Amino acid sequence: MIVKAKLAFFEGKQIRRIRDEVTEKWFFSVVDVTSALSQSSDWRKYRNKLKERLKAEWSEVVTNCHQLKLLAEDGKMRLTDVADTETMFRIIQSIPSPNAEPFKLWLARVGYERIEETEDPELWINRALQNYLNKWYSEDWVNQRLKTIEVRKALTDEWKKGWVLRQDYAILTDEITRAWAWMPTREYKNYKWLKKENLRDNMNNLELILNMLAEATTTEINKKENPEWLEECKKIAKEWWKVAWNTRKDIEAKIGKSVISQDNNLRLTNNKKKRLK
Repeated sequence: MIVKAKLAFFEGKQIRRIRDEVTEKWFFSVVDVTSALSQSSDWRKYRNKLKERLKAEWSEVVTNCHQLKLLAEDGKMRLTDVADTETMFRIIQSIPSPNAEPFKLWLARVGYERIEETEDPELWINRALQNYLNKWYSEDWVNQRLKTIEVRKALTDEWKKGWVLRQDYAILTDEITRAWAWMPTREYKNYKWLKKENLRDNMNNLELILNMLAEATTTEINKKENPEWLEECKKIAKEWWKVAWNTRKDIEAKIGKSVISQDNNLRLTNNKKKRLK
């Protein structure tokens, strides 16, 4: 496990967290989060009560907690109970404290919205559109981005027809990205200085178009050849790299620069804000 430790703060209280660069997940110190929300002075006693409460609720969430070494108050690295974001939210639901109430209300709201979106997908599209606009994306870019979601779903629907597991999608995506960008997804994200952020959310229009072309082409080839296994799908993803590469080079010859940009949305947003001041 490759990890990087950082500190976060809630109402002035320190929350230790550590990032797993392989799974791209943050793990939070259970003691720090629960102490901050419950305001308990005796963590050990409160932890036992919390475990009892979770068991009474038939929750096995405690078994999802891990132990990782975090910097303790004495300056030494000590094994500490940690939980990922999903597990931490579940633990928060069982903390009877006014400080935890805003989190519970937010989780309830998100859950309600997801149910609404299941019944009416148009609501998801409208919310996604507004969320992107709130992050300072242009309407043209947002329309392009929403189209890439449609293309991506068509591709994953083809993969589902065979024996390709969901966890293997990342392997196939790497092959497709490498075909036109000449680097796998993780390297591409590093190039843009990204961590957990979505790579497509940080692509410019040309990057989105080339990635969409790559996925759309792979989808059509899959429809024609009907591959069933991962290796067959990998072969298809690799086969068309010459077309993808030549398309990119033709575009770059016309515009006189690389279509691959190091810019990410955070940097672009900050530049827009500065121009408006």
